[in-house]
Amino acid sequence: MDLAALIADWPVDNAAVITVNNGERATAGGANRPFALASITKLATAMAALVAHEEGTLDLDEPVADAGAGATTADLLAHTAGLAPDVPDQLSPPNRRRIYSTSTYDVLADEISNRSAMSFEAHLTEAVLTPLGMSSTTLRGSAGAGATASAHDVLALMAAWRTPTLVHHETLRRVSTAHRPDLAGVLPGFGRHDPNPWGLGPEIRGRKAPHWTGNGNAASTIGHFGQTGTMTWSDPEALLHRCRAHGSGFRHVGGAGMARVLRHRAGRALTQLG
Repeated sequence: MDLAALIADWPVDNAAVITVNNGERATAGGANRPFALASITKLATAMAALVAHEEGTLDLDEPVADAGAGATTADLLAHTAGLAPDVPDQLSPPNRRRIYSTSTYDVLADEISNRSAMSFEAHLTEAVLTPLGMSSTTLRGSAGAGATASAHDVLALMAAWRTPTLVHHETLRRVSTAHRPDLAGVLPGFGRHDPNPWGLGPEIRGRKAPHWTGNGNAASTIGHFGQTGTMTWSDPEALLHRCRAHGSGFRHVGGAGMARVLRHRAGRALTQLG
């Protein structure tokens, strides 16, 4: 696949793509240029929560007081706490439906900060960014949508979701398995899915259609996309074993539209940035 040709005519100012297939890396565009991650930020915040879990700062199965109604850390990470998308208001009892929520990640970041006696930004840097060498990544604002990072940094983060770099294999296996797998919910931009499987941080593709990944991606594919045009995913069964995408520009062409272009052109191997 000629990645440079793939992104050459995208109607955006900047684009970057990295794919990895069994250790062989292909890159196109400004892979060192920081982009606004939008919701891919959640993958960094979730990994910081997993490190806190293994350090004993918080427990995945323990209720978080500010989440209300007995919602746990795991519920916050997997969008089953019942909180509204943008403010921490209770819309539903926990574990009734999957309500995609950025506010849950802000609640979780505050909980980590309170328990660790440091700012969440400091914890994120110490637990995730520095160990992974994510030198271009910064968090300003929401722990669910406020980070900027380069494609190279996103690649390092996604690798940590597949290999036990920061947390143990048993933890990765749990968080990459659907939490409350039978719950239905809306995938932003792609409608309601029943079920709508989600792990403790990453989305799990399952059998969702339509979807932003390639038509042939395996049900075990994990990843995330962001409203600014960012995408990253890892498919253990696809032709490209690990495929990362990062970019900026959904606001110019529309997220769902760009995703359809990618599925058409890249097939099983996503790679997008705009």
